[in-house]
Amino acid sequence: MRIRQGYLFSFEDALKFEPRSRLRIILDALDLDDVIDKLSHKTNVGPSGYSVYAKLCSLIAMRVYNMKTFTELVERLTVDPRFRYDCGFDPFGRVPSIATFSRFYNQVAASGILDDLFSKLVHTAEEMNLLDISAVAIDATKLKAYEKAKPRKDISNDGQSANWGSKLDTNGNQITWFGYKVHMAVDVKSELPLAIEVTSASVNDGKMAESILKHCQKNLTSKPQYYLMDAGYDHKAIYELVRNDYQAQAIIPLNHRRGKEPKAGFDFDGTPICSAGYRMVYWGASNGVNKFRCPHVLGKCDCPFGSSWCSSSNYGLVVKTRVKDDPRLFCTPHRGTANWQKLYNKRTAVERCFSRLKEHLGLEKGLNVRGFTKVLSHVYLCAITMIASVIALNITQKKLNAA
Repeated sequence: MRIRQGYLFSFEDALKFEPRSRLRIILDALDLDDVIDKLSHKTNVGPSGYSVYAKLCSLIAMRVYNMKTFTELVERLTVDPRFRYDCGFDPFGRVPSIATFSRFYNQVAASGILDDLFSKLVHTAEEMNLLDISAVAIDATKLKAYEKAKPRKDISNDGQSANWGSKLDTNGNQITWFGYKVHMAVDVKSELPLAIEVTSASVNDGKMAESILKHCQKNLTSKPQYYLMDAGYDHKAIYELVRNDYQAQAIIPLNHRRGKEPKAGFDFDGTPICSAGYRMVYWGASNGVNKFRCPHVLGKCDCPFGSSWCSSSNYGLVVKTRVKDDPRLFCTPHRGTANWQKLYNKRTAVERCFSRLKEHLGLEKGLNVRGFTKVLSHVYLCAITMIASVIALNITQKKLNAA
């Protein structure tokens, strides 16, 4: 008869002999107490007696390891005791079924607690000085629905149901999809998400700017100086909203497809035109006022009338434009200058954020749920995992430097 030898070490002791897993490091950076309390308000355990904490950690683990389905999650939990333990389950016990995780996901989606967890992580990242906050990029990306596409006539236009969307890709080609849009504000330094909205695919980007700005302000303590957006957000109301309500400057290129004739005495980009028909030279900005000087005096053109045509001063004619007079046409720094372009180039931070969410965290390919609230929860889980990863990495690095 073979007698099995007893354990010399507990499972916890064995884990001390190897580095913590990536999942455990990320989960340790999350404060889930408030979330667990809210989810446990109705019941402390699932149908099979599994803890809320372990099931929530499992959903985050799906995004950490870019899993596409609950089937893949359950299979990993079944064969990998280390993974099971990191998620909070008994390393030698049973694991929840696919149906259990599906019901729990529905509970999480209905509760709306992921929005609070996301906001808390943004606050933590700001307190750790991981965010720059001076400039925030805003944009939207397509998200194909997991459900079957429907004809347009059978689709509700409530702004939340999956719908048909259309846009131009980076090469100028028209693309269409059935599903949703993810609208996001992103910090240009860390390239981390700061605010999230999900809508039907047919919703115009510009219509969501107000909501994104409001959520961004709610999640941040500091006030951004610039909001960077592409030409799809070129609406007068957005410029006025950013300036009047958020005391910031919108950096948006003009959309010439719906452009009108410029104001008398100005070019299309808000540059004053002198009486001889030459574009005046930008000469700096201060407190929302742009200064322009005579191009002839500065050697930028050879005016047949000379500078005396417009001004008797040797300094030449000076024209000032004020942002408050027309927030869309005028901005500081002046549109098209090197400083303006440098700021606008930072807008690509939001595109890189979308790329990471899709490629590494399963934002699109990992979407296997139907319905607006479940899709929104999926997007939040992706964003939460991204921010928690960066926070965890910085905490770990600080500990290593202090050691």
